[in-house]
Amino acid sequence: MSAPAPAKKNQSPLLLIALFICGFLAGVAFTVYKMGSTTTPPTVANQEGSQISKESAEAIAQLEKETLAHPDGYQAWTKLGHLYFDTDQPEKAIAAYNHSLALHPADANLLTDLGVMYRNTGEKEKAIESFDKAREIDAKHEPSRLNKGIVLLFDMNKPEEAIASWEELLRLNPEAKMTDGTGVREFIEQIKKELAKPQEK
Repeated sequence: MSAPAPAKKNQSPLLLIALFICGFLAGVAFTVYKMGSTTTPPTVANQEGSQISKESAEAIAQLEKETLAHPDGYQAWTKLGHLYFDTDQPEKAIAAYNHSLALHPADANLLTDLGVMYRNTGEKEKAIESFDKAREIDAKHEPSRLNKGIVLLFDMNKPEEAIASWEELLRLNPEAKMTDGTGVREFIEQIKKELAKPQEK
């Protein structure tokens, strides 16, 4: 997964500190549904130049044939999207996920994965829209709230809105954690402390 976008020059020193403290956690937060995937040799290059396993390349080729022959098979489109996700091909993943969602729209997990891919292509507004749709479908969906907060903080410079999303998550699950095991509550408190400090002029 990609690391959070670099802080822009017009961001306040206060937020830069928060970004520094929280950057690693944000980077791993997007692995919610894709943890455990591994790349084993031999590898081949995808069209973006990244190395992917021969096994993944073969699976992708097979699913591409399947979706071409049976374009109404949403499960094949979903599997193809996941493989594009895992092999760092976000634009192809977006196309595959949208095909799947057109056939089977009420899938909060799939919408969340779509949002992650939109974020990875820099389409942050579409990422937020996908996370919100996931929440509408499943009122108790946790990963969409976690990932929405990440995009709001690191890509949109909206720490208060990010905190609000994570606080919704805590109301659903008071013990919610980032994927590295850090508590979401602790994560929020770190940001609030930085926001409360006087800004340097």
